[in-house]
Amino acid sequence: MAFIDCHFFSDSLGVSASMYVILPQVARSQIGLASSVYGGKHPTLYLLHGLSDDHTIWMRRTSIERYASELGIAVVMPAVNRSFYADMASGPKYWTFISEELPALARSFFPLAEERELNFAAGLSMGGYGAMKLALTHPDRFAAAASLSGAVDISQRAINFPDDFKLIYEDVTRIKGSGNDLFHLADQVAAYQGEAPQLYQCCGTEDFLYEDNVRFRDYCRELKLNLTYEEEPGQHEWGYWDRKIQNVLKWLPLPARS
Repeated sequence: MAFIDCHFFSDSLGVSASMYVILPQVARSQIGLASSVYGGKHPTLYLLHGLSDDHTIWMRRTSIERYASELGIAVVMPAVNRSFYADMASGPKYWTFISEELPALARSFFPLAEERELNFAAGLSMGGYGAMKLALTHPDRFAAAASLSGAVDISQRAINFPDDFKLIYEDVTRIKGSGNDLFHLADQVAAYQGEAPQLYQCCGTEDFLYEDNVRFRDYCRELKLNLTYEEEPGQHEWGYWDRKIQNVLKWLPLPARS
């Protein structure tokens, strides 16, 4: 695969931004790495980082390039700082950036598919929340989303830890029932007349976010959303996420090659 360290100006953030991108490449003589490509523009996974990380972390902590290579998909890994994928009350508009500007810019730079059935989101912790937020807000744009140890009950976490969120939300008591609340967004998707995105959720049973994940799992099941859920012993750490991102890639509803 090709690996691009991409730096560009963001109008929505007002500053230069960064992302890592890996693109499929068929290499006939490369040793030890299977590779393939789809015909036409590449299916794309937007792979999101957690609270303490940046766009480099998935490449540094996992073998995501090797895992994605045999599938023939592109992977876009942007940096959003500690924004919780929101238009911040006291900071840049990261939700506008990640949901609107970034996909358009990435497609202008690289041969990435625009079709819903070829676009997916995934992430860990804060990024798991961001991936679910993308797909549940825009079910017409994303075929699937995956959360690994996601901070999926953001309303409760912001009330319990207000200092972590005071720059992000003007009033943490108003998150519930808003466009930042995954439970509210799940309600909207349950009533959506179009095709709903497929969802994948996993969390280790020793993870501090486990109870949040159980609440969101049960809520999605009540709404009869298309959710695949996995749990096993595990904590909030990269050994677990390195294993689980492989499961996510196998689970992705990629179309058959023509």
